[in-house]
Amino acid sequence: MNSPSKVPHFDPMSGDGAVPPQDVQIQVHLRKIPLLADLTPDEIALIRPELRFRHFNKREVVLHKGGSGDALLFLLSGQLQVVDITEDGRAIGLRMLAPGDFFGEIALINDSTRSASVVATSDVLVAFLPAATALHLFSHSPSVARQMLRHLAQKIQSDSEFRAVLSINNTARRIYTYLSLLQKPDGNNQAVIDNLPTHQDIANMINTSRETVTRALLSLVQQGIVQKESNRLVILDPAALQKLVQGA
Repeated sequence: MNSPSKVPHFDPMSGDGAVPPQDVQIQVHLRKIPLLADLTPDEIALIRPELRFRHFNKREVVLHKGGSGDALLFLLSGQLQVVDITEDGRAIGLRMLAPGDFFGEIALINDSTRSASVVATSDVLVAFLPAATALHLFSHSPSVARQMLRHLAQKIQSDSEFRAVLSINNTARRIYTYLSLLQKPDGNNQAVIDNLPTHQDIANMINTSRETVTRALLSLVQQGIVQKESNRLVILDPAALQKLVQGA
């Protein structure tokens, strides 16, 4: 049986952001992290004491491009955005991360520096697994190896789809197509986008302005295609959204 891991008072990066003593009651169930879900009890016992935790505030940088690949990271709560910073200082969004996602694996596998930065788009809690322990799991745990292969395959497919989005010249269609990639069916002939990125985050992802994203979403609401809630988007008419994606 997997017992929860209590969050220790430890900051893997600096003196700021460490989980304060009054928060040690926060518990992390390791098997709720998909990459770790099928570990044996012995493997769970190996990594539990190695995990370190840190809170980040919204807009804080969790990982810096060019930094050392010294840990595998898990997002436990909140939302993150992987970004690349251009030479003129613009942030180009690459992908969004949700709770349960892991990141920083490429630098570990390649023994290289971080290829992108990761920024908190909300308050987040992140777990750090030291590189040596993570690499041991990659090579000695069949379940982790299978999950990692599946993850890398999905990442290649997702990156290909995202490049296709960026190649669309019409900005509105680019927005609609990006939303269609984010949507998940809800079983009622509708679809939802949970943890909807902010308009600015969407704009960063698809190389447009926040105002353009706002206008496009307002148009979808006015047409009855979507319903916007506090932090989610309900796609009331997925077929109509798909027609817009196709340029109809």
